[in-house]
Amino acid sequence: MSTQALTYLFVGLTFSLYISIAIWSKAKSTNDFYVAGKGVNPIANGMATAADWMSAASFLSMAGLIAFMGRDGSVYLMGWTGGYVLLALLLAPYLRKFGQYTVPDFIGTRYYSNIARLVGVLCLIVISFTYIAGQMRGVGIVFSRFLEVDINLGVIIGMAIVFFYAVLGGMKGITYTQVAQYCVLIFAYLVPAIFVSILMTSNPNPALGFGDTLTGSSVYLLDKLDQISIDLGFGAYTEFKKSTIDIFCITAALMIGTAGLPHVIVRFFTVPSIKDARKSAGYALLFITILYLTAPAVAAFARVNLVESIQDQSYETTPAWFKNWEEIGLIAWQDKNGDNKITYSSGDAFVPAKPVFNNSSDKGPRSIANRPNELTDNEVYIDRDIVVLASPEIANLPGWVIALVAAGGLAAALSTAAGLLLVISSAISHDLLKKVVMPKISDKQELFFARLSAGIAVLIAGLFGIYPPAFVAQVVALAFGLAAATIFPALFLGIFTSWVTREGSILGMLSGLLFTMSYIICFKFIFTDFNNPDYWLFGISPEGIGVIGMCINFIVAMFVSKITLSPPREVIELVKEIRKP
Repeated sequence: MSTQALTYLFVGLTFSLYISIAIWSKAKSTNDFYVAGKGVNPIANGMATAADWMSAASFLSMAGLIAFMGRDGSVYLMGWTGGYVLLALLLAPYLRKFGQYTVPDFIGTRYYSNIARLVGVLCLIVISFTYIAGQMRGVGIVFSRFLEVDINLGVIIGMAIVFFYAVLGGMKGITYTQVAQYCVLIFAYLVPAIFVSILMTSNPNPALGFGDTLTGSSVYLLDKLDQISIDLGFGAYTEFKKSTIDIFCITAALMIGTAGLPHVIVRFFTVPSIKDARKSAGYALLFITILYLTAPAVAAFARVNLVESIQDQSYETTPAWFKNWEEIGLIAWQDKNGDNKITYSSGDAFVPAKPVFNNSSDKGPRSIANRPNELTDNEVYIDRDIVVLASPEIANLPGWVIALVAAGGLAAALSTAAGLLLVISSAISHDLLKKVVMPKISDKQELFFARLSAGIAVLIAGLFGIYPPAFVAQVVALAFGLAAATIFPALFLGIFTSWVTREGSILGMLSGLLFTMSYIICFKFIFTDFNNPDYWLFGISPEGIGVIGMCINFIVAMFVSKITLSPPREVIELVKEIRKP
């Protein structure tokens, strides 16, 4: 059976499974829709949380960024894993004890204000839509390469699938679908990694192979990577190239942002008890660790194989994978020196950096409208989001492995997209409509509005996926920065202080949001030519600026709280009760 046929088979079978689960677990009440009836087993919730957590950013993009960034890419590993521990230990048990449906529920109750609730909804929607852009982009990439459709059409197909099981099943359907998706994605990630590790290092454990010698050689993999990177002008793979402050801020933003992500927090509302919430947090960390220990090895293997398969090769003799990804616009080559050989080195190959393809049907390399970048020798553009997906092809693995990776990539992206859509819909239907605008609506009416808002959110998410501001993992990093600057301080102060007031919380969240959003929009959308360390505030990139936004939030919230009336006694008692072990 051909690779294409196997891909259709694997994707078809997994999609059928997801849809069947959604039909079986159809939500019949708002309790089912929002928190799966609070009856999810801790192990199942741990798997679902891991699938929710290991999004397209973890599965598709993280290894790609590590492959190209080298040691600088470790910020994603440190930030995301550390952040989950922070969330599980610091916030989740207390929020579960609070026992409501959503994060804005807590904010509105703790800060005794519907305005605080609405600001929480605003922050949540901004974070979720930024995050979901990366997931839909990942879906589009997988569909375009392996199912041979346009990236934008791939996004639309993904929208349709997510719409079905997220709208029909709600949190109940999403939870059990995510259990299946975790099994698919982790198997799809490990199998090719084990294959490649055996081929390159003779070690079946990728995490150990990462630090082992190459097969038939006394040279260590990382030494080989260092030499390749230096020869190509990138600098040593194992050395930091970013400034210390930027590395610190990106890591901190990812870590703190994790603890403020509403779609992960809400997962701890779905289990029967606080004890089960703690158990599911431990299981989730175990399931997450499996992928995160493997990602650096996948990045290193892919980087070596990629360079060795294309460097100084004529276009005619380049492997099929290069032309396959070129066909969908995620690889481009421009022969600057006229030698008909591919030269890959540091720096952007073209101006602008991303290729703009001409409508040409000529055989050979796709014609691009970009002008050559005369400041570098590099002739190749390689999209960083393709590394994991292309790795089995680069290593010449069997067709069924390639098909499995395609199914895994879709599972990773769709699982997180569904969780985010649910958070958005619950924020609109429960926190906005039920709690503020239409408090007298019935449970049935609220369920209708929840599904309607999920449907509208799917459409908006698709647009964000078609026009993303950066690579998948970088888009997600922006969402984490926004969460760090807005939701996390409100939750932290709400749990661990009893004196922070509604005025302080509201102004704190708004100031953190406005500062961080303005900074991101400025460098990512308006003044893109100035998006470099020379112009950044304190040398901090947009991916790390959420830390400064968080500090602003904390300062404003505490200062305003000191000059406004103390919270009511019942709120103080609520905080004391939540903090009891």
